[in-house]
Amino acid sequence: MTAVRSSHSDTTGRRPGARLFSRLKLRHLTLLTRLGRLRSLTRAADAMGISQPAATKALAEIEDIFEAPLFVRSRQGLEPTPLGKLALVRAERMMLDLDHWGQEMEAVRSGRAAQLRVGAIPFVSGRVLTPTLERLCAEGINVVLHRATTDQLLKELRAHEIDCVIGRAAAAVGMNDMWHQVLYTQRPALIAHPALARRIARTKPDWRMLADVDWILPSSATPIGNMVTELFTREQVRPPVARVETYSIDVISGMLRSNQNLLSIVPEDIALDMEQGGGVARVAWEWNWELPPVSLIRQVRDLPLDAEERFAQIVREVCATMPI
Repeated sequence: MTAVRSSHSDTTGRRPGARLFSRLKLRHLTLLTRLGRLRSLTRAADAMGISQPAATKALAEIEDIFEAPLFVRSRQGLEPTPLGKLALVRAERMMLDLDHWGQEMEAVRSGRAAQLRVGAIPFVSGRVLTPTLERLCAEGINVVLHRATTDQLLKELRAHEIDCVIGRAAAAVGMNDMWHQVLYTQRPALIAHPALARRIARTKPDWRMLADVDWILPSSATPIGNMVTELFTREQVRPPVARVETYSIDVISGMLRSNQNLLSIVPEDIALDMEQGGGVARVAWEWNWELPPVSLIRQVRDLPLDAEERFAQIVREVCATMPI
């Protein structure tokens, strides 16, 4: 008869992270982050305010924990091994999480509920962001808002530099550590100086005529820039070359106001905001496509942040009740 024994103690000791849990210290993480940036044991020791022998000993301890070398010496300094690269990424993220934890504790001590770092693409209207942030602030949650393209924001999200993103989920396809929820859709709109808008309105829609106008556009790597290229190509017209490439709404608005031969394309809700500011007008034009939807993109977490959960709830409510 085969004996059956409990495997509880065995599996506990064999967990992949058991050695890290029992032996990895904060000073080890600090040394790893310094080595990742400085690639020199001497400079890392100086940055930490410890002696080089102490740094050498700490690195030996780390490599003993990982049971493999994490760095090799080269003319350029210490180069991480494949295992070392993984250790550097994880150490950097853990230190950022600790820093965020410290910021949250400081917020609580000062009477605030928490701090949340939010990334949003420039083409998210203030009609979404303003009421969302106002409600968060009213509940005592400090917010740090960062604007950039979705691909840049996702890099920051994965590096734990921000907590969540309002962007285009198409850029997050294939990222198993991310999940998204669609907030709203956007239609494109042509926008120009009012004089140019009137001039175009008096003519028969003509893609070749549009191609001859000066354009200010986002980069071709962005959804709008890419779709503009596809639209003109589909009509067998050479896509226009942007005089200026920018995602900045302020720059687009300012240049359209001062140039009667300049055209741009932005989401319709952004075009409405720009019109209300004066000096620009939408151009009547028929479209047969929509932009990728705007989504809330978050990391997959075992335990979501309370402030992040509240933000997600509020931004969904704002998008559901306001005409976008």
